[in-house]
Amino acid sequence: MWEERFAQDGYLFGTDPVPFLLKHDRFFRKGQSVLSIAEGEGRNGVHLAKKGLDVTGVEFAPSAVAKAEKLARENGVNPTFIEADLFAWDWPTHAYDITLGLFFQFVGPDGRDVLWQKLLDATRPGGLIVIHGYTPKQLEFGTGGPPRAENMYTCADFAAAFQRCEVVVCDEYEAEQRSGSAHVGMSALIDFIARKPV
Repeated sequence: MWEERFAQDGYLFGTDPVPFLLKHDRFFRKGQSVLSIAEGEGRNGVHLAKKGLDVTGVEFAPSAVAKAEKLARENGVNPTFIEADLFAWDWPTHAYDITLGLFFQFVGPDGRDVLWQKLLDATRPGGLIVIHGYTPKQLEFGTGGPPRAENMYTCADFAAAFQRCEVVVCDEYEAEQRSGSAHVGMSALIDFIARKPV
């Protein structure tokens, strides 16, 4: 499904970064290493690379990876984009200052818990796990995301999975989203940032 969507002309979600990254810009500093999963067409990875971060983006859809690489060239940056299935990829451990997952709500709770654990494992001690997505209330807005409430997040979901981490941000809120043609309108969102124990 995703390959079919990304294979269309243009950038499905636009080329500007997710507003979440601008809102929490202070956490992303030049020289940090970042792993961005379900990177899509590269808008977030390119944004962080332009800030001077060392970015690795993993994405399943080949056409999305091709668009990400094109966007990087157009912006004069060189993030690494890897075409891989997140459930089959050989994840590194303790390798990144920040692990980042933005709107990767294509899996239910079981798959989500696996990916959350892999994000945690890939983060260096003292590093940040950063996740952004929709809450179940998003179904009322219908402005993006999956049609299943179980794929959405709440702060309570994060509490169990990251109980050993220091929670820096966990905020459920509503805001306008304008990302290409796919995410437009009022949305029910959640920001989660946690620091891995040293």
